[in-house]
Amino acid sequence: MDYYGSISKGYNELYKDEQLNKLTIIRNNIKLNKTAKMLDVGCGTGISSQFDCFVAGVDPSVSLLKLNKSDKKTIGIAEWLPFKDNSFDYVISITAIHNFANIKKSIDEMKRVGRKMFVFSVLKKSKKANAIKSLIAKSFKIGKIIEEGKDAIFFCQKSKIFDHARK
Repeated sequence: MDYYGSISKGYNELYKDEQLNKLTIIRNNIKLNKTAKMLDVGCGTGISSQFDCFVAGVDPSVSLLKLNKSDKKTIGIAEWLPFKDNSFDYVISITAIHNFANIKKSIDEMKRVGRKMFVFSVLKKSKKANAIKSLIAKSFKIGKIIEEGKDAIFFCQKSKIFDHARK
């Protein structure tokens, strides 16, 4: 059964306040200008896509995307993002990464399409939380981590030292 499809009608009622709180924290910790391009991976209904710049969203749930009012959304999965390398200044994924089938591949894909800053909100109670945190630390230079309620929010950049060492 498709969990998000089954709760889609009540999704905003269930998670809106929590998502808006994370959104406020993120907005207060990144410097955006109106010409920035952002990708929201796991955008769902679009709550996490409310930034004053160009925001494209991708999500596998047709039911959630139907509730997303943005015209810049597409159905897709994090493991195969349908965008060119370095297409976005910012890549965010808010409380979604624990749902991805292959977290390492998803992180690699987000890193591939992003160029400046990456923000990941990780559900602390997820059984995958420690593995996710480790993969983020191996893949990026972490600028800061903000503990917020149920999540830890990671603010990251590409690390040239790590990237060159892996090639």
